Order: sequence, then structure tokens, then C-alpha cells
Amino acid sequence: MPTADVSVRVAWSQDAAGIASVQLRAWQQRYDALLPQLLAERGLDPETHAAAWEQSLARPPEARHRALVALERNLVVGFVLTGPATDPDADPVVDGELGEFTVDPGHLRQGHGSRLLQAAVDTLLADGFTRVACWIDSTDDDARAFLSGAGWAPDGASRELADETGAGTVKQVRLHTAIA
Repeated sequence: MPTADVSVRVAWSQDAAGIASVQLRAWQQRYDALLPQLLAERGLDPETHAAAWEQSLARPPEARHRALVALERNLVVGFVLTGPATDPDADPVVDGELGEFTVDPGHLRQGHGSRLLQAAVDTLLADGFTRVACWIDSTDDDARAFLSGAGWAPDGASRELADETGAGTVKQVRLHTAIA
């Protein structure tokens, strides 16, 4: 029986367009009603979004900030951002963070999320972190179930993200896990 050609690796600047495309499709699914306004406010189109990703991948803020991509053959089908936790109650020496964890909506439930999560945890462990947090939308039951199944739990923290006008808000909850 043939096996799928799938992998996870550190993202290269050449992956920028693929990451931007996956992110925009995921945002469209998650924030369909808010997305046109958010994109217009930020002046984002696929090309400028990809250019921003290319710059970010070429110059991360510090060595412990990483982007990993899930690939199906040479197609980017998901990505995760890892680095020190940025929350005020976090210790950036021991607390890591999944800054974003996204799988293309058309490639869900094919193992890409599991591979990305394992690679992210391995990367965070190699960087010396012993705990990891991740913010998810409070209404994203699939992400909550996936992470809970992998041993993550809510820690009681929540936040609201708002666009510049305040018209659209997204409530998020924080999940965490020990990895050491």
C-alpha cells in the first residue's frame, strides 16, 4: 500500500506564499463575517500577506522564534509558530508558546496537525521550555478537542481581540501543557 509523502520541517522564506495562503483560507473559515473588514483595514491581499511572511521568516525576532510547516509533497498544508511565551504572567525562560497553529481547512483530519504539534513540542523542548501555552478562539471546539486529546487543558485565562474599530471581537481562551 502506498504511503503519503508528508513531513514537517522548519519553514524557509520560500514557504511564505504557502503559509499566507493557508492562513487566509483558515481565517476565511473562522472569521468569514469579519474577514473582509479586517483585510481591508490592514490593506492585506494575498501578495502583501505573503511578502510580510517572507520578511518575518527571513528575520525572526530571536533565535527561539521558529515557524514550522506541514507539507504534503511540496505543498504547505499547515504551520505552527513557536517561541517564548509573551503573556505577562509567563516566565519566558521556561514558558513557550504556540503563537499560531493552523492547518489548511481542506487538509484537516489527515494527521498534519498531530505531526505539527509533535514537531512544535520537540522544538520547544530543544529550546529549553518546560511548559507551553496556546491561545484558541473560545468557539473553536475542534481545536479545543484536538489539544485536549493531546493533554492540554484550559488554565482559566481569557482575552478579547478587537479590530481597530471595535466592531468585531474574538474571545480566546488559553490552554497549556507541561512538556518536560
